[in-house]
Amino acid sequence: MSPKELKQIALANGEPDWFVETRLKARDLIEQLSLPKMQRFDYHSWQMTPDIKQIFHTDLKSGSDYILMDFFEALKEHPEIIEHYYMNQVIKFSENQLAAYHAAFVNQGIFLYVPKNTVVEQPIEVNLEQLSDSPFVSHILIVAEENSEFSFIQKMTSKGDKKSVANCIVEIVAKDNSRIKYAAVDELGENVTSYLSRRASVGQNAFVDWSIGLMNDGDTVADFDTDLNGEGAHSEIKVVDITSKRQQEGVNTRVTNYGQHSIGNINQRGVIMDRSRLIFNGIGHIENGAKGSHAEQQNRVLMMSSKAYGDANPILLIDENDVIAGHAASVGQVDKNQLYYLMSRGIDQKTAQRMVIRGFLGDVLVAIPSKIIRQQLIETIERKLENGQKIFEN
Repeated sequence: MSPKELKQIALANGEPDWFVETRLKARDLIEQLSLPKMQRFDYHSWQMTPDIKQIFHTDLKSGSDYILMDFFEALKEHPEIIEHYYMNQVIKFSENQLAAYHAAFVNQGIFLYVPKNTVVEQPIEVNLEQLSDSPFVSHILIVAEENSEFSFIQKMTSKGDKKSVANCIVEIVAKDNSRIKYAAVDELGENVTSYLSRRASVGQNAFVDWSIGLMNDGDTVADFDTDLNGEGAHSEIKVVDITSKRQQEGVNTRVTNYGQHSIGNINQRGVIMDRSRLIFNGIGHIENGAKGSHAEQQNRVLMMSSKAYGDANPILLIDENDVIAGHAASVGQVDKNQLYYLMSRGIDQKTAQRMVIRGFLGDVLVAIPSKIIRQQLIETIERKLENGQKIFEN
């Protein structure tokens, strides 16, 4: 798409001049930048930067004590807040090719703003649906002011069977002493190639709890990042992933400790079936000066097929002495003794396999604080395992 065509679409949507200029600057950078780096996972041949066709608006209802609205409407009603944070502090559009593509062609989004000292009792829920006849370039911007507290639940699905691309970015600004529980279930279809980037900037004594279920059926690249910028900042990241058929997924989950006495924990569990491929990269980076910080991670993959491929790569980058850091990683096939024991008690093989998978994922599932998202994940996992898929090969 030419700059002129892109500008015409943006102006027809009523976007402010600064946002249009951001689109054009980002568009010019796309071919100059590299793809996001993914250890041991090559996706350079994937087609991930098609032109957009139109802008989509989302019908959302704000609460009495917070703002929840369509991103493009927020551009008009809260331009100062959007301009201050959008791809400027948490994620910059100049970071990589897919971030630049996103800034140039974003066509759907959500803005959530929770004011200072506000505690939202009920979870804030949003559902996003990707239509397969157009690229899905979605942006979610969440700003949590000081001492605010809330839970945000996001579900993402797709409709249709045409080949398409999803490029979805979530930016979270967690200011001092705020507490955020972010939970998501991603269920994009087999024909959707996805880039998913979620990142939080966490202030002093703030807490961000991530619970993410990667249940896509198509090829996926995912970046889940947390920057612990303030003293005492804390983040827990829990990722559950199931791959099947010939699906390929690469997942980078990173926590960077900048603030002193900050805590960042990663817990990832994946189940791979058929001929699919799953790579977990867990990256814990404690920067120089982050004294008294703590970084732990677990990356575990269960192979339900001898033709599947899995890798779990723990990476620790420690630039400070007075810290605690550790990691655990494993990739292995299902324990046949467990299956034999269950089957010897009269349980059929298919049910026994699902029980083993439930047990493997159980430690992560029970740690998810949201009962709603936990139940959604359990139901989705069961559906994927029962969806006529071959989950075990001798």
